[in-house]
Amino acid sequence: MNATPEGAEVRTGGCLCGRIRFTVTGPAVYPHTCHCGHCVKLGGAPVMWWVGFERVTWTGEGGEPTWFETFPGKAKRGFCANCGSRVAAVDCDIPEIGINVPALDDTSGVDLAPVNASFRENAVHWMPPVPDTQHSPIG
Repeated sequence: MNATPEGAEVRTGGCLCGRIRFTVTGPAVYPHTCHCGHCVKLGGAPVMWWVGFERVTWTGEGGEPTWFETFPGKAKRGFCANCGSRVAAVDCDIPEIGINVPALDDTSGVDLAPVNASFRENAVHWMPPVPDTQHSPIG
C-alpha cells in the first residue's frame, strides 16, 4: 500500500448509511456541476456536483461501491447497494476518480466551488448558471 505523500490533502466521506466510506488524497480537480440526463436521473435532482481526486481508498465495511455502467466501457457510477447514495464516478478519459461532492464529510472548502457546468444546455431555467471559470478537460 502506498503511503500518503507528505503534505497531501486528505478528505473523508461516505454514503448515507455509512457502509461505504472512503478517503481521497490530493487536490480537488475540476469541481463542476453536471446537468446530463444520466446525472439528473441518477441523482434524482436537476444537477449533480462532482470533483476529481488523484486517489481514493475505500475504507468502510461495505468496501468499494457497486458500479453501474452509464456508458458501457466508457463511464461508470458508484453507489451504495444498501442505501442508494451516489458516491463516485470513473470515466475512461479522465485520470482522476470523480467523487459526488455531497458524499464528502466536509463540503465547505473553497476549492470545491464549481468552476463550470457540464451539459449546461440541459439545465433547468430557474437555477442560476455556474459561471465557466475553467474550461472542461473533456473535449
